[in-house]
Order: sequence, then C-alpha cells, then structure tokens
Amino acid sequence: MTANGSPTPSPASPSSSSPLTATGAPRAGGAGPLGDLTVSRIGYGAMQLERLRDDRDAALALLRRVVELGVDHVDTAQFYGDGFVNGLIRDAFRPEDGVVVVSKVGADADPGGPFPMRPAQRPEQLRASVEDNLESLGLDSIPVVNLRRLDTRPGLRAEGDQVVDLDDQLAVMTAMRDEGKIGAIGLSAVTLDGVRRALPAGIVCVQNLYSLVSREDEEMLRLCTEERIAWVPFFPLGGSFPRLPKVTDEPAVIAAAESLGRTPAQVGLAWLLHHAPNTLLIPGTADIGHLEANIATGTIGLDDAALDALDAVESRSVRDALD
Repeated sequence: MTANGSPTPSPASPSSSSPLTATGAPRAGGAGPLGDLTVSRIGYGAMQLERLRDDRDAALALLRRVVELGVDHVDTAQFYGDGFVNGLIRDAFRPEDGVVVVSKVGADADPGGPFPMRPAQRPEQLRASVEDNLESLGLDSIPVVNLRRLDTRPGLRAEGDQVVDLDDQLAVMTAMRDEGKIGAIGLSAVTLDGVRRALPAGIVCVQNLYSLVSREDEEMLRLCTEERIAWVPFFPLGGSFPRLPKVTDEPAVIAAAESLGRTPAQVGLAWLLHHAPNTLLIPGTADIGHLEANIATGTIGLDDAALDALDAVESRSVRDALD
C-alpha cells in the first residue's frame, strides 16, 4: 500500500518496472528493487522534518517537492517527533503519487527523556508500534517495516527485558506480514549474524550505518548484494555523532568534487550509488535547496580513476571512534 492507503502497483504492472514514478517524473537516481517493489534509488529520509514543527506549511511543501523531484521511496518512523513526521507524510502525499512509505519499529518516542526515544524491542511493543504507525500514517498496510535492532553502535543499546532474541521478534513481524498489516520486513542496526539468521524470513532491506569512511559492514553488503536485499545506509556521509569521521573532510572527496564541479557531500552520496547496485539512499534534510542537491547526486558520473581514488580512502572503525 502507498500513502493514504492506495494499492502499490504490483511488480508485474508496467508502472513498477518503469524508470518513471507514478507521477511521470524520472526516478531520482534511477530505479532500484525493494523486495517486490521498484523505487527511486535516491529516496528521502524524513527524520529531520521534525525541525519544521513550527512551520508545517514549509514541511508539507518540502514533501511535495520530494514527489516533483522523482522520489517515491520515503523512510519514516512513529518515533520521529512522536508521530509528527508521520502526520506530515499522511497529509502531504496523495494516492496518485505512488509513494512507497517505509517505517520502522524497535523504539518508541520519549519526549521527556534524556534521548528522544527509548528501546521498544519486545514482541508486544513491536506490534503496538506497527499499529501506531498505521494510525498516524493513515494506512491499512505499510509497504515495508524495518525492525530496528539495538545490536550495533552508535545509538540506543538494549538492557534488561529489552534484550530480545531476534527469532522472537521475527515471529511477530512475519505474523503481521501474514495478517497484511505490513507488506515486507527489513532490518536496521543489525549484525552480520543477525542478517544471516533472518534470511529465511524473507527480509527485503538492511539499514545500517555505512559510508565511504565507515565500511565495517562490507561483508554484510556483499551478502545483501548476493541475496538481492536492498542496502540502505544511514549516516551516509558519516559524522552524525561526535568523533565519527566525515566523508566531506576527505581530501580525495574534496578533490573529486572540485574536478566535477560538485559538492563533497554529493560525491560521497554518488560513491555509494556506484559502489553497490542494490544501494538505496535516503538522505534527509529540512531544506528544499539541500534536497535538490541530494537528488542531483543521481546525475554524477564517476570514472575509474575517481572511483579508485575514493575506494582508497581509509575506512575507520565506528567502535574505535566512540570508545
């Protein structure tokens, strides 16, 4: 199902294999598979929309621009602004836009806490989170729901009754898929062993921290490529936590950007698209100009010399940066 409860075109329909979105716009970054769906390879991560809480009109205008620019893959969560972001998505997108909304569970909003969200890993909490997402998005089925594990840094860690076996979580996720509440299952913040254990459940995507300067999950990426699982990196430019390296600080990235007449951020995103064919990007922003720059990444060509120079950039351990 798409936003506002409209049926997503089936994989066999002409629209699902088209390089164009349902609105007739060229898919940003080209077309890529997300399970049985086809989406724009450059999507939009909606988390930063919370920054526009005091300017709802600007937030809605940005989401309408997302559609105009050929994006039909939008990533969200109920815990983004405690339902505020989901509400924007519900109001901004129309059935005829054909936008595939991807949400996630595994955490709940915690507005008064030291961190804006808290773990919600138990099976009954996962089910409750799906129900909350359905209500705030105005959907009767969510095309893809990512199970946000708490296995990797940075971010929340599970303690006490929040330490839940992956198999128990997948059992409730597959049950909700069978019930039609969700269309497909993804994983987020997961280990390589976790991905391997989840393969029989038929996962369609993996969201992990990954960028040119943080490539610890290269083996996981290879597995996802072999299994035709979409790879959806978050923090694709690094640096979102203190002491994490930034892609845009790398001399090779800066040099490539100067040569191409682009920004270092655009080069960092373009490298991800070139690095693996199953990569789907979801860069987020609350600024339309920045959004347009992100979408323009899909037009950047990197020749062999540029790719060799970028591939040679040192990958640094996230664990070492945070210890």
